[in-house]
Amino acid sequence: MTMTQTASTETARISRQLRRGFEGNAWHGPAVMELLADVTAAQANQRPIPHAHTIWELVNHMRSVALIVHRRITATPPTGGPEEADFPEVTDTSEAAWKRSVDDLGTTHRALRAAIEALPDSQLSEKLEGGATVYSNLHGQVQHDLYHAGQIAILKKALR
Repeated sequence: MTMTQTASTETARISRQLRRGFEGNAWHGPAVMELLADVTAAQANQRPIPHAHTIWELVNHMRSVALIVHRRITATPPTGGPEEADFPEVTDTSEAAWKRSVDDLGTTHRALRAAIEALPDSQLSEKLEGGATVYSNLHGQVQHDLYHAGQIAILKKALR
């Protein structure tokens, strides 16, 4: 099934909202990838607000959460690596490593959206680990991305 074939399903609508908040054309302002487009490795690794996470830490965390949600709704992790810790440590601060982190986030996000689009609406009310439904996990993922997009926007302003 393609996106146009499933355009009227609830899972397709959720996937579309997830994509808009992540890639662009979001109602609220810049999407996650739009915010990250001009960030360098040096900027991503700076901590302009004491005790706050860095942009890089947030990117790695967002990928970890997307992997968790993917695993919950499919019972398997997506191709491309295991789940990581809640806030995986940044050990390589090179430009190449930063690009990999951003690319990995994008790849994981696309895999999650594909998994969402493959779900029938009838599964939305199913309970997952922890007792939450598929529906609340998917909307939670949208909310999670937007929350961290706001943090990234504030950190970018603090870097100026």
